[in-house]
Amino acid sequence: MRLHPSSGRHARGASLVVVLILLLVMTLLGLAVLRGTLLEDRMSANLLDRSQNFQAAEAALREAEAMIAAGVVWGANPPAAGSGCTNGMCGSPAAGAADRATDTAFAGWRNSASNLNNGIAGAQAVQPQFFVEHAGWSETWFECNLDTKYRGTDLCIRPAYRVTARSEANGRASVILQSNFIAP
Repeated sequence: MRLHPSSGRHARGASLVVVLILLLVMTLLGLAVLRGTLLEDRMSANLLDRSQNFQAAEAALREAEAMIAAGVVWGANPPAAGSGCTNGMCGSPAAGAADRATDTAFAGWRNSASNLNNGIAGAQAVQPQFFVEHAGWSETWFECNLDTKYRGTDLCIRPAYRVTARSEANGRASVILQSNFIAP
């Protein structure tokens, strides 16, 4: 005597549904892993871009500081405050003026000569730039003017400069670095 003749057919159909649900879950897990991998790939590419731009901007910063140390800048006669820039050399900014480093209209950047062939190539051609601003005058060493041997001489006062360097590629990472430098 058969109690339920159709119970065997339902059991076979249920296993198909269970397998399809498990396949759907495995597909969703696979897509989530793939999405995470792509995100990690983008993050590592951005980190590489930033690192390359940081290295290039730092090299431009050091190049500008070397120019100051070599006396290539203005020497003892920097331009007046608020004056323009010539070949990356700028006077002190006018009071209340926008910061040149973040001003998109500022065109006084100078291309870094030592980085024309900096070994960073490929999809991102890095060409760092810099400019130098006169930042006033500074004592050569602390309390130099108190020493009677140097009082009244120019040996205690040196020009101070603010050097700004940037490195960026279109649609990629951008790095801006600044340093304060007292001429030797």
